[in-house]
Formats: sequence, structure tokens, C-alpha cells
Amino acid sequence: MAVEDASGLVAAIADAHSLEAAGDRILAPLADGRLGRPGEPWRGLIALDGNLTAALLADLARSPLFVAADLRVAPASPGKAVRLRPLLAHPRATHYVNLEEAGVLAGKHFSTAAEAAAALLAAGASRVLVTDGSRECCDGQSGAELLQARPPAVALQRVTGAGDTFMAAHIAAEFRGASRPAALEMALAAARAHVSGEAG
Repeated sequence: MAVEDASGLVAAIADAHSLEAAGDRILAPLADGRLGRPGEPWRGLIALDGNLTAALLADLARSPLFVAADLRVAPASPGKAVRLRPLLAHPRATHYVNLEEAGVLAGKHFSTAAEAAAALLAAGASRVLVTDGSRECCDGQSGAELLQARPPAVALQRVTGAGDTFMAAHIAAEFRGASRPAALEMALAAARAHVSGEAG
């Protein structure tokens, strides 16, 4: 639940106790043959977030069930970003973070998304997408140039869910075969529609 006013987010709360209580039971489809099994890991997309327990996320970073998957990782909130540190160097993980979350992951302050992306790559990340509200965002990938793009200016109607919308649109665009620059632009367009109130 989020409370917003004309200037943006006032407060937000998420109850993740049931998810935390489920523990590694949520991994059953990856181990029992429905999606994958030991020796034949799932090769599709998996979205992970920091609402899982720190212990479970640390286990996932080492799990053979995740070695072939296209992992898309988000903190869920700045306060939970630290839980994702074990996954930072996972070779098949793409991390979606805002500037504050990037700072928590790296343990330092950043002034720009590009600075944060470069530092996370240097820390071992394979790929990161760093957003910074209305300022330039950055797609950083190991062995490739940093891509930067500025979100279009809009009148803000809501901010809660903008990061989730960005991530979902980016994943969908790449799943359909979009290039890195095109996927970044599509993600920004979806986030713009969300924060402006154009999307339902």
C-alpha cells in the first residue's frame, strides 16, 4: 500500500511475511520437472526480488537450478537491496535498481545512473539498469558500452510502481527480440505512461 500526495510518495508498506514464510517451497517447480530439475535447469526468464529472505537469496546465488536461467533481479525497496548482494556477481543476472538502491548494493553514494552502473559492473555485475527518476537512466552490460537515455518529461500523477513497470516493459521488449537501445526506450515509455496516469 502506498500513500502519495501532489509531491510524490509519502509512505509505503508491503507485507511479505507469507512469501518469506514459504521459503524454498516456492522453488519446487524448478526442481520437480514442471519447469526444470537437477541436471536440466530451467532456461527461461525468472524474476526475483528482495522480498525473499536474505538466506534464500544467498542460496539461490549458488543453486544449480538457476545456472541457465535469465535472471531479472529487483530489490523491491532500498531497504531490501542489501539482500541482493550475493546475486550481484551471478553471470546470468540483470539487476534493475534505482540510484539509491545501487548505492546500497555497492556501499557508496553515486551522483548519476551511469556512475552507479559502471561501479556495479566493476564490482562483478554482468548487467545493470539504473534509473534515477526524471534524470538519465543507464543500461550497463559487461563488455559493452553504457547506454543512457532520459525519460520524457511528464506531469507526475503517481510514482509507486514506476520501477516495476519499467522492469516489466524492459523484460517484455527483450523477450520479443528488441535491441538494447530499443528495449530501454520501450521501458521508459511504459514508465512514462504509468507515472503520468495514462496507463490504467
